[in-house]
Amino acid sequence: MFRLLILVCIQTIFLSGGQVLLKLAMAQLPKFSWSWSYLKALMNDWWLLLCGISFGIATVLWLYILKHYPFHQAYPLTALGYIFGMVAAMLVFGETVPVGRWVGVLLIVGGCFLIMK
Repeated sequence: MFRLLILVCIQTIFLSGGQVLLKLAMAQLPKFSWSWSYLKALMNDWWLLLCGISFGIATVLWLYILKHYPFHQAYPLTALGYIFGMVAAMLVFGETVPVGRWVGVLLIVGGCFLIMK
């Protein structure tokens, strides 16, 4: 079970990292339009490329997890991604996270540990 927890943590870190990279990419891209120039901007954005790589790694890890572990144990553990997302919001984007949200995160972590038993 500990191995499943480690794998899901790595998978959710890549998934959350992909979301962070996607937000960074979208902040630098021009306003959305259905044009060739916008498509070209998408194709030349390194943040977007790194986002795709991160999502790809997360997907391959998730495929491995689904193949080797019961779904009823693996899927709820992906909620740990909320922790990584909130930490990234603070560290990367300088956002302030209210105490109430941290209480919610603690409840999520507690639920994950109950699922693992």
